Amino acid sequence: MISDNNKPTYRLLVIDDNTSIHEDFRKILEKPSQSKSDLGEMESALFGTEINTPVIAQFEIDYASQGKEGVELVERALSEDRPYALAFVDGRMPPGWDGVETISHLWKKCPDLQVVLCTAYADYSWQEIQRVLGESDSLLILKKPFDNVEVLQLADALTRKWELNREIQGRLNQLAFFDNLTGLPNRTLFLDRLDQALENARRYNHKSALLFIDMDNFKRINDTLGHGIGDDLLRTTAQRLTRCLRASDTVARTVGNGIAARLGGDEFTVIMPVLENNEDATLVAQRIEEQLAIPMDLSGHRVTVTPSIGIAVFPKDGENAEALLKNADLAMYFAKRIGRNTFKFYHESMNASLLKRLTIENHLRQAIEKGEFTLHYQPQVELVSGQLSGMEALLRWHNSELGNVPPLEFISVAEENGLILLIGEWVLREACQQASIWIEQGLPLQRMAVNLSVKQFSQPDFIETVQRILTETGLEGHRLELEVTESLLESDTSHFIETLTALKEMNIRIAVDDFGNGYSNMSRMKEMPFDCLKIDRSFINNIGSGSMGQSIVSTIIAMAKNMEKRVIAEGVETTSQVDFLRIQQCHEGQGFLFSQPLSSKHAEDFLRQRQSLSNQRNGTNDVRIGDEIN
Repeated sequence: MISDNNKPTYRLLVIDDNTSIHEDFRKILEKPSQSKSDLGEMESALFGTEINTPVIAQFEIDYASQGKEGVELVERALSEDRPYALAFVDGRMPPGWDGVETISHLWKKCPDLQVVLCTAYADYSWQEIQRVLGESDSLLILKKPFDNVEVLQLADALTRKWELNREIQGRLNQLAFFDNLTGLPNRTLFLDRLDQALENARRYNHKSALLFIDMDNFKRINDTLGHGIGDDLLRTTAQRLTRCLRASDTVARTVGNGIAARLGGDEFTVIMPVLENNEDATLVAQRIEEQLAIPMDLSGHRVTVTPSIGIAVFPKDGENAEALLKNADLAMYFAKRIGRNTFKFYHESMNASLLKRLTIENHLRQAIEKGEFTLHYQPQVELVSGQLSGMEALLRWHNSELGNVPPLEFISVAEENGLILLIGEWVLREACQQASIWIEQGLPLQRMAVNLSVKQFSQPDFIETVQRILTETGLEGHRLELEVTESLLESDTSHFIETLTALKEMNIRIAVDDFGNGYSNMSRMKEMPFDCLKIDRSFINNIGSGSMGQSIVSTIIAMAKNMEKRVIAEGVETTSQVDFLRIQQCHEGQGFLFSQPLSSKHAEDFLRQRQSLSNQRNGTNDVRIGDEIN
């Protein structure tokens, strides 16, 4: 049996100007009666004999004599969060509103209210009722005098229908406004809450803040460990964000009724409706960084992921939700460019920077087709003999609108949007082609060095691409040196060694560029089949500044010597630097002291000058540094 305590209770409203009708409803619906037993027997017969004691709802009923009084009761019930499920409304209630007009006002206050229009006369046709109230499945008509069981049937059925509608609406609301994976508000609800927060900020003249959060390296984790781990990571992130906003410490109290939401992918937001000062937003951002950076144990994997956070403040950084969201997103982008696990406030200068970046990106997409790229070549010289040992190919871009765009500005853009793959392949082919031409002409070029992007190196068909270019251009493998950065050493070791080994089998030389700027693991470097270390120019510049700069360079050269690797010093500009490098037995140098980067024509002239001087000296190798360089 189901006890009375498990019977559902619904609030009902009876609106009728005849108080005796109130008493009739009270007898039928509030007190146990034979009618309820009869209804129970009917339900047992309808739904099955196993129902020993059907669950008949209990009703809490309020009464009103006029339509306006009934509407006031509905308003009060809504404010108390105890809404009515069903209203019985009399058709005629002079001198006030009639039943149809009353129902119209009731639905304006409470659209999901179920209504029974009780009438003894044909006051309205069904068509007239529909014309006034519209088509609705929440309205039924009960003719007076009514049967007790009929009233009880209507009350029981319509209150259950009301409850079912609310349950379905709640589920639809969950689907429409909440993220299915994390349970956080989704973009739709987030924008609505942000609009509300900004409206209150305008009304009460205070500031608000929006934090835009993007998880660093989420894609790599998702692709490597699988989408299941990625989903677990996002759920854990959502839980930690929620805890940040609900915690009882000072940081969380600055958020007040802060709201976390998931916009999609690995992007989250936090609204701070009331912001006393920017330091409060800083504290919240720091708290989020601390919480999200704690390692996560996900299905046997220990994962660490950090956030990049952009912060925009209302009204300074945007007077509406769209502007604030755009600027917080932009600030997050700049935070991500600085490094992992950091935050940045929006500043107007970011828009100018972004506009420049977008302009570069738009023109960059057509640069190859328009023939806007060229290569310059910088000589590499043996420090002891002064002989030319090679050339490094350096990419240059001239655009009719932007002019000469420095590589530092456009290479990063190409890396981010994937264009570096096309550009890198063009550079490799163009450099190999030029080297092959010069060698065929008998010019004294020993090797051509070409920089590689990490993304190029990571492509599955990279080895095939290099082999194809060598075949097309006719350049022998030992004439090519590919320069990689230290960041490649942080990638998958097995894949990295496998690729390097394949290149070495083609007799291609490998150099580690800008050495010293990264965080190379020396034990791992010993496993790598590379030929050369290129000392970053920043260390060469510090040679003349004191013993510390000299010690660093000496250490790198000694380490390379122990590993039997060749060493090239970049950024050599003075003879005193050359003298020190010679003493330390550095093999080669590259820099403005020997030559600035040269166009292909001037590079060819340079090679011919070297060839001419060598011929004049009857084939001797005594060609000293700077003898023929302008």
